[in-house]
Amino acid sequence: MYKALLCDVVKVGEGTDAGRAAATAEGHATRARPLGGSRASQPRRLVYLDNNATTGVAPEVRDAMRPFLEGGFGNPSSIHGVGRAAREALDTARRQVAGLLGCRPRRVTFTGGGSEADNLALKGVALARRRRGSHIVTTTIEHPAVLATCRYLEGAGFRVTYLGVDADGLVDPGALDEAVTDDTALVSVMLANNEVGTIQPIGEMCALAHERGALFHTDAVQAAGKIPVDVDDLGVDLLAVSAHKFHGPKGVGALFVREGIELVPLVHGGGQERALRAGTENVPGVVGMGRAAELAVGLIPDAPRMRGLRDRLEARIRALVPEARLNGHPDLRLPNTLNMTLPGLRGESLVMALDRFGIAISSGSACKSGSPEPTHVLTAMGRDDAEAHCSVRFSLSSETSEDDIDATVAALERVLIEMETTVRFLPCK
Repeated sequence: MYKALLCDVVKVGEGTDAGRAAATAEGHATRARPLGGSRASQPRRLVYLDNNATTGVAPEVRDAMRPFLEGGFGNPSSIHGVGRAAREALDTARRQVAGLLGCRPRRVTFTGGGSEADNLALKGVALARRRRGSHIVTTTIEHPAVLATCRYLEGAGFRVTYLGVDADGLVDPGALDEAVTDDTALVSVMLANNEVGTIQPIGEMCALAHERGALFHTDAVQAAGKIPVDVDDLGVDLLAVSAHKFHGPKGVGALFVREGIELVPLVHGGGQERALRAGTENVPGVVGMGRAAELAVGLIPDAPRMRGLRDRLEARIRALVPEARLNGHPDLRLPNTLNMTLPGLRGESLVMALDRFGIAISSGSACKSGSPEPTHVLTAMGRDDAEAHCSVRFSLSSETSEDDIDATVAALERVLIEMETTVRFLPCK
């Protein structure tokens, strides 16, 4: 994985115990050195700019969860006091998530995360509406949870149309209008892209789908907690969110299902979650999601400040790398997201180099980490493989400060200097 630090290894012989001990000590010292080779102390603090991958759990969320990890361990289906307390906690969390989405609590179904919510929406509608139609429309820049589910449905006999995007990552509503037919059962278009942050015109596209009798699902995992998400304003029939994207715990999500929409469940068993998702509920996780949703409502007004910090970071990166190119729409973009192609700097190498200075960023979607292939989002936007491999993503949170931006730019400047004097990054190919 350490592509920035490749070297040749030559065996020189068996050696002695003393020699092996000396070599081991030298190896430990080498591994402790920063990119440029000089010794440095460990970073004093972490500057975390990878919030589109996951966010830190808010202290208030941990406090809300703790009682249900300790004494309040009851099963919500039990009718004794401990069970009733767990049920009341689920009901409270459902109201809190509904408050974030602008819907009635009974329209919220808890899941094991955003990916499960997407799966339940697509598979559930496709199987329930198969007699109505076997056609699904989505886009080429969706999260793998949607794209992989669509490929699965294609194998099950469904026909899927994948809409392209322009250079800024926007879907043309006209293309959707042409793609939807009387056989279309479902349209699925994400509200905001996880890699470049581009926000889609969901309301307009949803109206077009409804004109032809198709249902509309949106993956709002990246949007919730960053911009207002109201299911009635959007007009959607199904909407997926994930707790760990807005300072809640991992492993819990939710699906909004508009009244009257029929779904075939993925998990069969008991009657939990109105028989849409069998299995004893993850009470601590759901409670944490509810509290995080409540906090997220209060964080949305912080968007202008985050946008200002994001734009400041972009301007200072351009000063260091004048040929840098923005990926994503310049205006219709999440306020916290900055994705840039930095020619000559391979993204993975830069992530690792900045990590040595305590700066955490991403070279693409965390869901595809470890893949040697360029991100499908950037290639769908017309970037070639070299441009995609030379892209990095900075994603801020409400906790990001001006000092964090300054520290990031200073670390990047130092990495660029060291790259010129000591270390050659892998080429972007």
